[in-house]
Amino acid sequence: MNNQVKASGNPFDIFVIGARKGFNIAINNLMPNVLMAYVIAEMLNLLGIMQIIGHVCAPLMGLFGLPGEAITVLLTAWLSSSAGTGVAVSLLTQGTLDITQITILAPAIFLMGSQLQYMGRLLGVADVPKKYWPLLMAVSILNAAIAMLVMRVFA
Repeated sequence: MNNQVKASGNPFDIFVIGARKGFNIAINNLMPNVLMAYVIAEMLNLLGIMQIIGHVCAPLMGLFGLPGEAITVLLTAWLSSSAGTGVAVSLLTQGTLDITQITILAPAIFLMGSQLQYMGRLLGVADVPKKYWPLLMAVSILNAAIAMLVMRVFA
């Protein structure tokens, strides 16, 4: 059953069609990633793995003014920006991260977000030679690190 209004020049109809498409994207694409990330963060916490990750990664993440557990935000963001956001929110609600630390992480989530998905979807389709893929990924990660350092100064 198709509930969409037939396209017309009416701004109200255009708005309604866009709102329906946006709702479908949110429910079918974004929400599952955020929920999955939240569940993973909770599982890591319950199993005590988050504390181990925090201890091991504390020196690296300390460069950015972040606790070691913040690395999980970046790792999940590498898979999906919305998943990285979900883990960040989970760590915020647990008190592991504060709002300043979220501010430091935010640009990195989107500068390196979803790279794993984009490798096949964009680089493969655009026929970018695979020998350049690691360099392209490294540039995004470097940009994210620079952004976190800049945000640490201004946050």
